[in-house]
Amino acid sequence: MFKKILIANRGEIAVRVLRACRELDISPVAVYSEADAAALHVRLADEAHLLGPAPSAESYLRIERVIEIALKSGAEAVHPGYGFLSENASFARAVKEAGLVFIGPSPEAMELMGSKTSARRAAEAAGAPVVPGTNDALQSIEQARETAARVGYPVMLKAAAGGGGKGMRLVADETELPSAFDTARSEAASAFGDPSVYIEKAVERPRHIEIQVFADTQGNTVHLGERECSIQRRHQKVIEECPSPINDSNLRAAMGAAAVRIARAASYVGAGTVEFLVSDVTRDFYFLEMNTRLQVEHPVTELVTGLDLVREQIRVAAGLPLSFTQEDVTWTGHAVECRVYAEDPEQNFMPSPGRITHLRVPAGPGVRDDGGVYEGAEVSIHYDPMISKLATWGRTRQEAIERMRRALEEYAVGGIKTTLPFFREVMRDGEFVAGRLDTAFISRFNERRAAAAANDDSEEETARRDIAAVAAALRYSEPARDGSQPQAAPAPSRWKTAGRTALHHSRV
Repeated sequence: MFKKILIANRGEIAVRVLRACRELDISPVAVYSEADAAALHVRLADEAHLLGPAPSAESYLRIERVIEIALKSGAEAVHPGYGFLSENASFARAVKEAGLVFIGPSPEAMELMGSKTSARRAAEAAGAPVVPGTNDALQSIEQARETAARVGYPVMLKAAAGGGGKGMRLVADETELPSAFDTARSEAASAFGDPSVYIEKAVERPRHIEIQVFADTQGNTVHLGERECSIQRRHQKVIEECPSPINDSNLRAAMGAAAVRIARAASYVGAGTVEFLVSDVTRDFYFLEMNTRLQVEHPVTELVTGLDLVREQIRVAAGLPLSFTQEDVTWTGHAVECRVYAEDPEQNFMPSPGRITHLRVPAGPGVRDDGGVYEGAEVSIHYDPMISKLATWGRTRQEAIERMRRALEEYAVGGIKTTLPFFREVMRDGEFVAGRLDTAFISRFNERRAAAAANDDSEEETARRDIAAVAAALRYSEPARDGSQPQAAPAPSRWKTAGRTALHHSRV
């Protein structure tokens, strides 16, 4: 087993990996930028080394500097976390060439599955169902038109070299295709340095369901079941759960078997996630992509299976076999995760950086909060604004939701806007509680919310009119204080009748 591991990341994932190292009696080494000098992962590590200035290109993305620090510190292995360099095959190769162990898959597996088009080809070769579309980058708008006409609208344009919603466009019909094609290519070039895009048939009411896979160097490959990740903003997940509300043993077995075949086809080692789109109408599933790293939502799988994925990553990287077989994997209860971001839901989830002036983190039965901040910490403008991964477990989905409601009420963050109010509303939303989910859930949720607000406004206006009517009725039906008869109303009006009716009912 390793004696020292460098964690090439920051925030809550660096803290999560650091804690796993502690449990295995491994010394954790942190790296940080100038903006993160006082970060929690820096405070908790045995030693911490400065990478460079705040911008990630000058700090966390500097491959040579990360390896230099790893060698200088005496670390034997590097854990990339997720984001930054975690799916960078060049980084994995450089770590290996430096005589260090990369805690993740091989560079070759990352290259194969990192390209959406080559991953599609690999999935097809493994016998997994894929969404109808192209397996190679589109060469022209004419080719895009031909492909879209063949598979049928609506279609999705996607960046071949990346994910996270960058370079992705839904195209309803042929008139939208030219501008969407240009925009997707431009976004892809800006985000990934590669303008290549490909096309897929848009799945009807798609649910985003992924399968966690794990493989060791002895040839053992298993799956740990599914996670429902359909609730997304800007094509990025915000709420996940395990198992999926549409789970059944046959669907899980079929998707799990397909995911294992894909992992084996890629000669995969370590933790990975095979993502599928599942039609909420037909329950047909299609390969989407493979993430060659640990996922943000791994806690829900850990809570339901009882397995520690980060500990297992480290064991496998050290050459040990998986500590479990496929037959050992069981799923008990239900878990839900909310990604708590420093974002303003009322402003389309725009980042809300700043200093955390107050922090109260929930606890109690079935509650887990993987945080990366503390009271007084600064949420930087330079990085992903995630504060923590809040997860709850219950014997049933309803119990897990009830615990999440309680945990969200306990959670308090001062000084910045967060997604907590959004999650509090979603956890009480009828569609969510019923498990009626797909990737357009937030759009429909916002529509329901707007309709409810309009109804509330209408009721408030009605109440104001009723009060005015009551006041009018009182004015024109009661004797004056001097004993004279009241003056007649200026003109007949429904307000007087309505007012007397309202007054009558108020006295019953």
